[in-house]
Amino acid sequence: MNTLTVNELQSQKEILKAFPIMNQLRTHLDEATYLNLVTEAKEKDMYRLFALYDQEEIVAVTGFKPMITLYYGRFVWVCDLVTNSSKRSNGYGERILSYVHKWAKENGYESVALSSGLKRIDAHRFYEERMDYDKVSYVFKKPLDSY
Repeated sequence: MNTLTVNELQSQKEILKAFPIMNQLRTHLDEATYLNLVTEAKEKDMYRLFALYDQEEIVAVTGFKPMITLYYGRFVWVCDLVTNSSKRSNGYGERILSYVHKWAKENGYESVALSSGLKRIDAHRFYEERMDYDKVSYVFKKPLDSY
């Protein structure tokens, strides 16, 4: 019997239930900031938050948004993807990212893109070897505190 399901997290209660897992990736966020950012991103930026459940337990979380740019065309940008650290190597990451691929295709998007921190070597191996992603660019960031 397949015990895995993917559900979109809509209510504040559902979003907060995913925080302990998301916080494993986004360690700089406290619960209130996380909730505020998710709520604002959903309202203003078409952000979607999904959880993979094994029976009743959240084992992985992803947040993504559909986008259109001249570089990528119509695509889905994966903003966040994390499997509970105690549940890794069980195929959950592959399962939830495959769900994103399916969602993107069903909704008329041409590709899925993401960035991954430079030191996340295991994640890079997962994306390239397991999920067949290509490295296509570097991502650059400039804090604006000095302006």
